[in-house]
Amino acid sequence: MRELSIFLILVALVVLALYRPWIGVMALAVLSYLSPHSYAWGAMGSFPMYMVLFVAVMVSVMVHAYRGSLEFQWPPPDWRLFVLLGLWLYFLLTTYQAMSPRFAWPRFFEVSKVLAPLVLTLVLINTRQKLFYLIVTIAACIALVTVKGGYWALMTGFSDRVYGPARTAFYDNNHFAVLVVMNIPLLLLWLRETRQRALRYVLMGVMALSACAAVSSWSRGALLALGVTVALLWLGSRRKYLVVPILAVSVVIAGGLLPEKWFHRMETIASFQQEDSAQGRLRVWKSGAEYALKHPVLGGGFHAWRYVTAGQEGGRLDWHSAYVEMMAEHGLIAFGLWCALLFGTIFGLSRLAWHAARSPPLDWVVNYATMLRASLVAYAIGAAFVGITYWDILYQIIVFSILLRALSRGAAHEREPASVGNLDIPETFPRAT
Repeated sequence: MRELSIFLILVALVVLALYRPWIGVMALAVLSYLSPHSYAWGAMGSFPMYMVLFVAVMVSVMVHAYRGSLEFQWPPPDWRLFVLLGLWLYFLLTTYQAMSPRFAWPRFFEVSKVLAPLVLTLVLINTRQKLFYLIVTIAACIALVTVKGGYWALMTGFSDRVYGPARTAFYDNNHFAVLVVMNIPLLLLWLRETRQRALRYVLMGVMALSACAAVSSWSRGALLALGVTVALLWLGSRRKYLVVPILAVSVVIAGGLLPEKWFHRMETIASFQQEDSAQGRLRVWKSGAEYALKHPVLGGGFHAWRYVTAGQEGGRLDWHSAYVEMMAEHGLIAFGLWCALLFGTIFGLSRLAWHAARSPPLDWVVNYATMLRASLVAYAIGAAFVGITYWDILYQIIVFSILLRALSRGAAHEREPASVGNLDIPETFPRAT
């Protein structure tokens, strides 16, 4: 019965993709974050659902283009598009020269599978309404898993660690916690855009459960990311005086519920010199950095940790840091491109929010920019402690930032944007002149 249910989910997503290509982009997001195949016990667990759906979206694009009904438009040129292309080409080069081609090439194709749908997002998500629905789809998929984790955390008194769905990129408690923290700003973006009171209360509850799930992951890196994210959201709040009492009450309640062992583990953030796990990571980071300095142009290729850390105490260890992972596997040039994408987008969103705040019709741009920025900052902090260099959500948020910049220009040109439902949206990107 479970296998049939998952198959029917795939059929429904394929039908939606064939009906409207841009809905197919949201369907791909559902498979990426909800991961229904991870709950399968039989054949559907290994069935290439994502590939089938991606092919369906491409067929839908070609059919609608042939009929002349495809809503297709490239966004204006953006420097991040060229950096993304350059980074992918660099991945291809380092894979060709990898220390272990047997492991590197499959990983290269996995990363390419992450980057390929971004092209569909760029050309098919060309209105504020579509961008909103895509962000909401991602936030809702992550939230469905998060609610279960937050509920479990409350029921167990935070004494048990919360994990993500099995056989996914975010199953590990540390990975899952970073994803949950990144999703909180997306949920807040959704809350600020909706006018339905009941939905707003539901979203507030989901955000609270998300914080519970992140805390109950027992992840020290996620705790740091959560703290900085909450601070950013507080700074961006228009009613700071209302947020402070809520945070104070939350801290008091958490202090009474969290077990003593949790506090002992978090205390090791300051006393990492005496903690075995932290020392192991420091050794791996040192090995990765030294290898990158010795091979600054090409690095070691995907999965180079299998050889670089082979002599470490405790055997072969993963990088445990996205920064070290990128640096050691692809060299300093690729590391510079990747950092430019991440931190350049954070800076660009801050600049976009500052400019939009000076124009009342662009209030929605301020909301989108600050929330996407907070999500990227959460990633930037969490990525220091876990190897999440090639996560879908990082590159999707970067693409969302590109689309937001283009849409904000369109909204600035159209002083009276069209209204769809509860949203006031510009129709498309500004047309080239």
